Amino acid sequence: MSSPTGRRMQTVMRPEKDGFLPAENPFEEMMSRFDDAAKRLGLEPGLYRILRMPEKQLIVAVPVLLDNGQVEVFTGFRVIYNTSRGPAKGGIRFDMQVTLDEVKALAGWMTWKCAVVNLPFGGSKGGVICDPSKMSNGEIERLTRRYTSGIMDTLGPDSDVPAPDVNTNERVMAWVMDTYSMQKRHTVTAVVTGKPIAMGGSLGRREATGRGCMFVTREALKKLGIPITGTRVAIQGFGNVGSVAADLMAKAGMTVVAVSDKSGGIYNPKGLDMADVFQHVMTEKFLSGYTKAETITNDQLLTLDCDVLLPAALENVITDENARDVKARILCEGANGPTTTEADEILNAKGVFVIPDILANAGGVTVSYFEWVQDRGGYFWDEETVNSRLEKIMVNAFGEVTAMAEHHKVDNRIGAYMLAIERVAAVHRLRGMYA
Repeated sequence: MSSPTGRRMQTVMRPEKDGFLPAENPFEEMMSRFDDAAKRLGLEPGLYRILRMPEKQLIVAVPVLLDNGQVEVFTGFRVIYNTSRGPAKGGIRFDMQVTLDEVKALAGWMTWKCAVVNLPFGGSKGGVICDPSKMSNGEIERLTRRYTSGIMDTLGPDSDVPAPDVNTNERVMAWVMDTYSMQKRHTVTAVVTGKPIAMGGSLGRREATGRGCMFVTREALKKLGIPITGTRVAIQGFGNVGSVAADLMAKAGMTVVAVSDKSGGIYNPKGLDMADVFQHVMTEKFLSGYTKAETITNDQLLTLDCDVLLPAALENVITDENARDVKARILCEGANGPTTTEADEILNAKGVFVIPDILANAGGVTVSYFEWVQDRGGYFWDEETVNSRLEKIMVNAFGEVTAMAEHHKVDNRIGAYMLAIERVAAVHRLRGMYA
């Protein structure tokens, strides 16, 4: 359906996404793992009901004056899942694929993710249904500011702290911070993370998620007795997470044999020259057209002969239809929810060592926590300090998750959920119920 401006009208229905998005409901996918872990923990019925329900769900209209003088009304969401351990923490995404169920799932994942790495945060998430690739910078700024105004009641350094996510970046976070600060009549840097360095952002934040993936992959290789040098890695997604992970893994001695983005993938069984690949992407923006490797599809990348598979693009890309063909010994989930419940069962039967998303990609929120701490203290760390503290937290969390999994004789994903749920539940027990 077209608007008077000739633009595609925004809708809360989720369109198909070629080759990436099966029909699974992301919230129910997340809850199926929660239910399994809660049952194994013997979670009390009352706490079970509390933790299965988001605390707050907002749907807001976001009217925006477009450059041509017409008004478009977008739909925005913000979900606060749980705040028992501290302020809610979660990104904002601008994408045509955003739905309330997706945002609820991501807010839940943030809750468990923060608990897995033992940060004093709860979980939240937000998004606006839009296509920023078809919008000018001015339109995106007006969209951001109006959306921020719409969710203003939830925001605050002590209540709900956003960060960048799909199709948002440090510039968007600057607009969020400025809009909030204008309402409060003073500058509030700690209301958002992932900001420009000049505005109170943290060194090392951009690389943090990919760096965390590298750290936990390294720990998994050690645990399985696989030499780091020469380990073959295939990475789906070459955005911020995938590209940083590829760079750091290559520098650590691993051999990156394949990478992909939305334009397709490239593969060289002897290893890609990552410096050359980065130069191509810097010039051409996408991997398509790279001539020094074999061209493959995103689907083909998932089933390549490799040691480590790192999906860093979208949810639900490993399903019961392709899980049997996965050849990797280690699956490191750089994306949120890339593996369905049915695929988990298949991978477990195959003996694939899964590093679940709520552990693998927790590097980003960990350094967001560092940024929040630095903003509140007014004292900023050098990058070496940021990276060393991130490494310590990720390594400790990896050990705690695998220990929980081994103790309860479950896979790493359920072990991670059990660790997270028990930490959140413990705080609920201590705080009691406000009546």
